[in-house]
Amino acid sequence: MDHLATADAFARLSGLAERLRHLQALLETELPAYLLPGTRVANLKRGKLVIHAASGAVAVKLRQLAPRLAAGFVQQGQEVTGIEVRVQARQLTANGFRKKTAKSLGFRPKQALTSLAAGLTDGSPIKRALERLLKSS
Repeated sequence: MDHLATADAFARLSGLAERLRHLQALLETELPAYLLPGTRVANLKRGKLVIHAASGAVAVKLRQLAPRLAAGFVQQGQEVTGIEVRVQARQLTANGFRKKTAKSLGFRPKQALTSLAAGLTDGSPIKRALERLLKSS
């Protein structure tokens, strides 16, 4: 009997995941391209579509577009009665700061900065800063 309950729960969960993927695809057709990277369908509960925004600015724009988006979903045959937009908090490290991702310099920029640092006088604060930058990249 547990297998049947598990299978039924899995079937419901799978159905919801498929519906959310479909809603995400519909949302992507309705949104301007600049909003796509920061927008994700999160849930659908009792007709209310929950959308996560990557930032407050994206959330504000989505809230402005919410009535038009809801109408678009209804035109596509979806039972969306409202849209709720939430700002999805970015992951923070244990000390409360966002992790910085190291970006490496390309060959030409690195070569140009090396040349610039070589032309500066020893002990110059700018030369030391450039050397630290070059060492870390």
